[in-house]
Amino acid sequence: MRVACQMDPVDRIDISGDSTFALLLEAQARGHELFYYMPQNLALDGATLKARGATLAVKDVAGSHYAVSDSRVEDLSTFDVVLLRQDPPFDMAYITTTHLLERIHPRTLVVNDPREVRNAPEKLWVLEFQDLMPPTLVTRQLADVIAFRERHKDIIVKPLYGNGGASVFRIQPGDTNLGSLVELFQTVFREPFMVQQYRPEVRAGDKRIILVDGELAGVINRIPPDGETRSNLHVGGRAAAVELTDRDREICARLGPELKRRGLIFTGIDVIGPYLTEINVTSPTGIRHIRQHGGPDIAAMIWDAIEGKVKGMRAAG
Repeated sequence: MRVACQMDPVDRIDISGDSTFALLLEAQARGHELFYYMPQNLALDGATLKARGATLAVKDVAGSHYAVSDSRVEDLSTFDVVLLRQDPPFDMAYITTTHLLERIHPRTLVVNDPREVRNAPEKLWVLEFQDLMPPTLVTRQLADVIAFRERHKDIIVKPLYGNGGASVFRIQPGDTNLGSLVELFQTVFREPFMVQQYRPEVRAGDKRIILVDGELAGVINRIPPDGETRSNLHVGGRAAAVELTDRDREICARLGPELKRRGLIFTGIDVIGPYLTEINVTSPTGIRHIRQHGGPDIAAMIWDAIEGKVKGMRAAG
């Protein structure tokens, strides 16, 4: 197949943990042709959605992991698959690319479905499953946050459209910085922000569970370092193997059919203790760490799902 990948600069990725790189390695191993472009090089020319990019070859060697050649402009409708894989922020630039890619999907299969990516921001769509979540508030009002802390004592404050643990704060009972923090959020962010009950189970880890086309595929635990609230790997969290619980499987069973219905082939959910906290559909990560800690080859599972859908579309004409 001809595969285009819309992603961040390939020279800057950390291949040891980058899920996009794992997908590219697997695609190349299956004989698929790879075309790489960055989102700012996407353009709509009349009815033609095109991108300026280059042929990409990858190898699993740190410091020498890629080569590009034959720089050119391509009509993306001539590809079989487009991987929508740039990292957030989930801002208007990101949203605009989903509108543009929607013009070729599903004739060209975009993974994940750009309309559904746009309609499922990580910290908002999850609110449809509040019975699976810890107590949660979305607001811009200090009075709301004060009342929430009075009820739940120990809380987390974070931006709605952040990623990678950026600007995530824990405010404990009696912390006099709450008012100043809310003022800062009101100044920096135009949107409401999210407040959640702090869950002490996070000290044992924040699970990243991967679902492929709605089916549970694998899990990795992310353990926060001493003195840190966040468990994200790039801020010092430690990846570790972990067993799935009955509650984890219950959460996946609830989410799976809806993920499949929406065309969200590659999804990562976050679970702390018994609680679902996020549903990641923009650029989920974790598949390399899962494989490194004895889990399944999820990149292969994702490509099996993609190839099956492309084959089905071709058969349908």
